[in-house]
Amino acid sequence: TIDLYIENSIIPQYAAFDEAHNVEHVNRVIDESLKLAEEYGVNPEMCYVIAAFHDIGMPLGRKEHHLNSAKILREDRAIRMWFNEKQINIMAEAIEDHRASADNPPRSIYGAIVAEADRDLRPEVPLRRTIQYGLSNYPNEDYEFHKQRTIQHLTEKYGRNGYLKLPLNSQTNIEGLEQL
Repeated sequence: TIDLYIENSIIPQYAAFDEAHNVEHVNRVIDESLKLAEEYGVNPEMCYVIAAFHDIGMPLGRKEHHLNSAKILREDRAIRMWFNEKQINIMAEAIEDHRASADNPPRSIYGAIVAEADRDLRPEVPLRRTIQYGLSNYPNEDYEFHKQRTIQHLTEKYGRNGYLKLPLNSQTNIEGLEQL
């Protein structure tokens, strides 16, 4: 089944990623995507695959991870056992569209769902992920550097004029953003 393939072949890859994009993160995005799929009445299996693949290209570079993740999905031969070309294209586009810094809104409800699910805005989560990313990528920097980098990033992304977009404006994310 698709569930076994994802659980055995895709999700385990996240164990090697940075702390902000680990197995816990992908499982949370999957759970949130499935809740939103039910709320919006769309194909839950497609949402499951999109969420599972959304950050799979991270080892190829953070900046282009969304494009690499979509490419990995498109090139995955096993996925063709469960989905046709049209569905695979919709899922790949959704993955490409999930970034918080994307210039354009998602092209489909599937892109909106994964983008919304990827935004865990409980205040402790963006704070923890920002610190984890900084420590992973700037291990030789001192406390003051990390403090200033964290404040700057949180302000640029989550501040009143931040670049974060909530395509579905879920109540959970709106409340989290207000608290943050």
